[in-house]
Amino acid sequence: MVSILGLTVLLLAAAPLCYYLLALYCVVDFFREPAPRLGRADGLLRAEHGRTAPGCSSENLPPVSILKPVCGADRDAYENFASFCRLDYPEYELVFGAASPADSAIAIIRRLQQDFPERRIRLITPIPPVGSNRKVSVLCRLVEEAAHELIVMSDSDVRAERHLLRRVAEAFRDKDVAGATCFYRSSAPDTLAGGLNSLGMAMESLPGALSARKLEGTARFAFGWMMATTKKHLAEIGGWRAMADHHSDDFELGNRLARAGYKVELLRQPVEMVFPEETLGEYLRHELRWSIGLRNVRPAAYWGLLLTHGLPWSIAAATAVRLLHWPRILAMAYPAAYLVLRIGVAWVAGVWGLRDAAVRKNLWLAPLRDAASFAVWVAGCFRQEIHWRGAAYRVKDRLLVPVGTAGPARQ
Repeated sequence: MVSILGLTVLLLAAAPLCYYLLALYCVVDFFREPAPRLGRADGLLRAEHGRTAPGCSSENLPPVSILKPVCGADRDAYENFASFCRLDYPEYELVFGAASPADSAIAIIRRLQQDFPERRIRLITPIPPVGSNRKVSVLCRLVEEAAHELIVMSDSDVRAERHLLRRVAEAFRDKDVAGATCFYRSSAPDTLAGGLNSLGMAMESLPGALSARKLEGTARFAFGWMMATTKKHLAEIGGWRAMADHHSDDFELGNRLARAGYKVELLRQPVEMVFPEETLGEYLRHELRWSIGLRNVRPAAYWGLLLTHGLPWSIAAATAVRLLHWPRILAMAYPAAYLVLRIGVAWVAGVWGLRDAAVRKNLWLAPLRDAASFAVWVAGCFRQEIHWRGAAYRVKDRLLVPVGTAGPARQ
């Protein structure tokens, strides 16, 4: 009986190693494809009869509205915003939205308007809530205010590279594409929490997303730091108002577009995520918020993550081998395989794929990141309440319920 239990542990402990091999294959397959050549984008946003939509520039690139909800001033907020004013694109506008006219980010936006008079930069405030998700409430209004059909939504702590909009426009050349999103490189403070944050994309988000896309045959999600769609496609899935009470608005957008039969394109060129100055406790709390959200949005995927946590399983396998007095080399094989494959995935995804210098610098923290992630996963099994931008919520059935209310807050 003990031997059967030990063998079961060894078999289960092989599951994370198989997942790392799958992730390696998916990451290499994704990044080895040549990036599309930037140039004329004939055929973008075609009308029903195949003609290019009106409003395109002389380069046949459709004008774009960039929508940015803000809630407070993030680290290096001015440079984050300014990067979107320096994009290499013929015609676009920046539309910022703040729920409160007293928001601390507004002074930065006003300065931006003065420093970039050649750009069309608008600020919409105040914006009353239409649901529990305050970000989505702002997006509802910004979509109404947007002057152009193609819309790009981006978080306030994101910095863009110059060709971002050209790559988005290139993705929409395919008439089956209704959404586009991308990964990120990290800009994190030189602290322990910053180092752990910088590894999240290379170790978890990117390998997990590409593996899910491979297994499901298509991307059924988007990432909130940068996601693009059109007003037409957004209206087809009910608009942002249909998602105003949902926790994971980015997942909802991508998932609903995919369920409607459209493609969500994953761009190979990342944006840059500027992480805040955080303590280790603050880092763990925001990781727990994401974990609780995932458990409610994709419960099967959440429980399946148990078989992707290689660190605890390799320790369990090594312990089982020692207790059963099996060959010692077997006890060493599991932790060694875990370290090689885990660091291999992080290096291939972060250093080779994303060219993220922060991943190279903090790669030695990978086992600690995994230990923290497993602890957060366990805590996420038992928690429903999250804190987000100064407000407390319960997450239930994919919805945000403000603490102290009987249900989602609607006006």
